[in-house]
Amino acid sequence: MASIFTKIVQGEIPCYKIAENEEYLAFLDINPLAKGHTLVIPKEETDYLFDLDDEVLAGLNVFAKKVALAIDKVSDCKRVGVAVLGLEVAHAHIHLIPINGLYDIEFSRPKLKLSPEEFEKIATRIRSAM
Repeated sequence: MASIFTKIVQGEIPCYKIAENEEYLAFLDINPLAKGHTLVIPKEETDYLFDLDDEVLAGLNVFAKKVALAIDKVSDCKRVGVAVLGLEVAHAHIHLIPINGLYDIEFSRPKLKLSPEEFEKIATRIRSAM
């Protein structure tokens, strides 16, 4: 069965897209820890990040770096934190999260509730910085 991320890649489920090429996709997390919290995925459906081919994994990280630099430009943060958990969705993905301290990347924290307009505004700002 296709993961929710595969359905996003195929256009069956909408997303707040940040960047895309033939192999990778970046979009806002709909349950963000911070404004600008972005997920970066390979379009190839693979459950575990470290099962990806070396070339695909390296490309994913280079793609994520470009997105992270754009997030950093438009976010009021000290850094863009990177997390790979791989437990909540059976599709390899990287979390890029604007942070100012360690607590900001703690996934047990309450998630932000943003309106569609807020999501779109954030996505537009990040896209414009790329």
